[in-house]
Amino acid sequence: MTQPEGETPPRCPLCDRPIPPGVPQSLHHLIPKLRGGKGGPVVLLHHICHREIHATLTEAELARDYNTIAALRGHPRLARFIAWVQRRPPEFASKVPGARRQRRR
Repeated sequence: MTQPEGETPPRCPLCDRPIPPGVPQSLHHLIPKLRGGKGGPVVLLHHICHREIHATLTEAELARDYNTIAALRGHPRLARFIAWVQRRPPEFASKVPGARRQRRR
């Protein structure tokens, strides 16, 4: 995405850092598409923030309990991630380790 010169970059609603042009970013469906969110509200996030959401929560949890930015920010693991990533520059990108949530078998 390119941004006109002098225009303020969008802010990531999860970490509240700016998303400058050229920084990896992605759209997050607040209600997962497979859980009825197709065509529903989406938010622009840093890619690292988006990956952390999906590494932390299942689609069922996202649809049921974490379908707003306020709810996501209130999740204990995501709150720790937000506090950590806010100390990084907006261009910061890091690989999110493998899935952290416990999957039911």
